[in-house]
Order: sequence, then structure tokens, then C-alpha cells
Amino acid sequence: MSKWNTGAFLIAIGLISMGNQIKKGIDNFVEKDRIVTVKGLAEMEVPANKVTWPLMYKEVGNDLTALYNKIRQTNDAIVEFLKEKGITEDEISINAPEIIDMQAERYNSNPISYRYNVTTVIIVTSAKVDLVRSLISEQSELLKQGIAITGGDYRYNIQFDYTALNEIKPQMIEEATKNAREAAMKFAKDSDSELGKIRRATQGQFSIENRDVNTPYIKRIRVVTTIDYSLED
Repeated sequence: MSKWNTGAFLIAIGLISMGNQIKKGIDNFVEKDRIVTVKGLAEMEVPANKVTWPLMYKEVGNDLTALYNKIRQTNDAIVEFLKEKGITEDEISINAPEIIDMQAERYNSNPISYRYNVTTVIIVTSAKVDLVRSLISEQSELLKQGIAITGGDYRYNIQFDYTALNEIKPQMIEEATKNAREAAMKFAKDSDSELGKIRRATQGQFSIENRDVNTPYIKRIRVVTTIDYSLED
């Protein structure tokens, strides 16, 4: 074989070998890019384990000293009512009264019947959610003592919370991951592939919302995980 033929033969062998390596590299690259991205959802409904109940009332008058004495008596009556029903002292706090001097309101041009308008708020913060819910319907008992608990102020709405999220996080993440894997397996089966390992996983934010407007004391907790799985032949 001539030197030229030998060189041509070696070049051809080299090209074939390089072609095989390139093909193998391309196959590996394509294989690496064969992934499926799925989302797994987990939802749970739980009862609220904390309640914040503001009891707001108003007093009006022209004598601040008389108003002070009236507010103190009213506060004592409300606190006594709460304690008799099972609320402990450490679950009760009394805000400083908010006093509006109607004569000092420069934009008020209407005649006034009373100079001072006082708002007082007593706040119950408790884990006894069911008890507080029952007391909300029983607060009319205070009317017998001439105490009118008022509402309508957006600052003083009753609030239900769930504070034990860390206790149920592992269970919910496990469920969301399981749901994601089931979706990935279905996709792999439909595409005549085998499901491989997890390439990447992202845990979404946990959200806690009221189940609906009528049952704010029932919370719906939700989390979505996003997982990339590799697909294999």
C-alpha cells in the first residue's frame, strides 16, 4: 500500500472514530435533555388554632372624668363576663381608649351633642377557638348591662389563624411529591419511556386561606411542588 493510500486510510479511520464520538456525544446530550416537568399539589383543611376577638364599644359625653369612670366600670363588666365564660386573664388585653374631641375637629361644621367620642377595645387572644366562637353569639348578654359591643370598624375584625404549619409541612410535602411522581409516571408510560431520577425539585410557598367567607375558622392549606424527572428508554 502506498504512503498516500495509507495516509488516506488512517484519515478515514480517524474520521469514522471522530464521527462515532460526536454521535455518542450528541446522543448523550439529547438523553440528558429528555426530562419531564410535573407539578404536585397537596391540600389540607384544618381548624384554626388561634383566635383574636376585639370587643369594641363607644362612649360619648362632655365630662372626661365621668367618661373615664364609665369606661372603667364597663371594662370591669366585660372582663368579668369573659372570665365567667372561661377566658383567662392572660388572654385578655385592654387597649388605651381613643378619644376624639369633636370641638377640635376643624372640618366639623355641624352642631355637636357631645364633645368627646371615646372608643375602647378589649382584645381576647386565645387558642380556645370553639369557646370564643360560642361567646361571640352570647355577647348579647352584655346588653342586659347596658353594654353595646359594636362592629363595622375594619381595624377590629375577629381573626382566626393557624399557627402549627411546621407540624404538617413534612406530610404535605410528601403528598405533593407523591402526586408529582404519579403524574410523571403517567407521562413516561404514554411516551414509551421509563421514569428516571429527579433532576431538580422546587417547593412552592405554603398558602393558608379561609375555606370560604362563611367559615373563616376553617383554613385551607395548599402547597405545589415542581419536579423535573429524567426520561429513559
